[in-house]
Order: sequence, then C-alpha cells, then structure tokens
Amino acid sequence: MRNISDIIENHLKKILETSKKGYIEIQRSELADLFQCVPSQINYVINTRFTVEKGYVVESKRGGGGFIRIRKVQLENDQQLLQKVADMITDEISQSAAEDIILRLEEAELINAREARIMKSAIHRNVLSFQVHIRDQLRANIMKAMMMSIFYK
Repeated sequence: MRNISDIIENHLKKILETSKKGYIEIQRSELADLFQCVPSQINYVINTRFTVEKGYVVESKRGGGGFIRIRKVQLENDQQLLQKVADMITDEISQSAAEDIILRLEEAELINAREARIMKSAIHRNVLSFQVHIRDQLRANIMKAMMMSIFYK
C-alpha cells in the first residue's frame, strides 16, 4: 500500500500535468484537509518530492491569501538540461541530490535505466565509505566525471 506522501505527490503531479498555465497554486491547509493530514505533511512532500534536482521550482507566499506555486521546469533542449545539471553539481553533493539528478536524466531519456543503475551504484554511500564531508566531495567529482563521459564523447 502506498503511503500518504506518495498519494499527495501523485495528486499534485496529475494536477500539474493537466494545468494549462504550466504551474499549480495550492493552499497547504486546503490540501491537508483534502487528505486528512497535518499541514506539515504537505510541507514534507513539497520539500522532498518537488526539488530543483527533480526539475521543479517552488514558490510560496505567506499570509491570509497565501499559496504555494509549483512549476515543472521546461527546458528548450538537452543542452540546457545538461547545463542545469552541471550547475547543480558543486564541490559537494549528497547522495539523495545526486540520485535526483540521475532520475531527472533518466526521465528526460538522456540516459537509460541501466546507465542510471550504474551511476547510482557508483555514488552510493556504501561504496564511498569515507567521512561524510569527503564522501560528498568524492561523489561530486564522480558525478562530474560521469557527466563528462556520457555527454561529451
């Protein structure tokens, strides 16, 4: 059985796919009422499932008429996506952020499922058994090297 976070995420993605504006505006309290959960659950879903690495931009306006706007980033071509991905890989990167980037590349069909699995294996914390700071630096270097090998033949 799926958990409430998965259900909320899928609901928001379906609404976003059908949006003619290219974005959705939601009110956290209304969504919490709809799914009979606490508003912090909505925050959790938005903060973990709609990240920049996954290709989303989230804006919020607080106050009485406040809302949360979620927009899927649409890039003109593969080169723009690659540039955005390259910009996200700084001197350090966490495993979850790196996996989100790999997933985004797979969804854009720039890498296949096998390549995605290989990339995830190479950057996994069990393989990079160092202190966190060193591990994140090494992961960033590995991600940069993989990106170069895949996209700049």
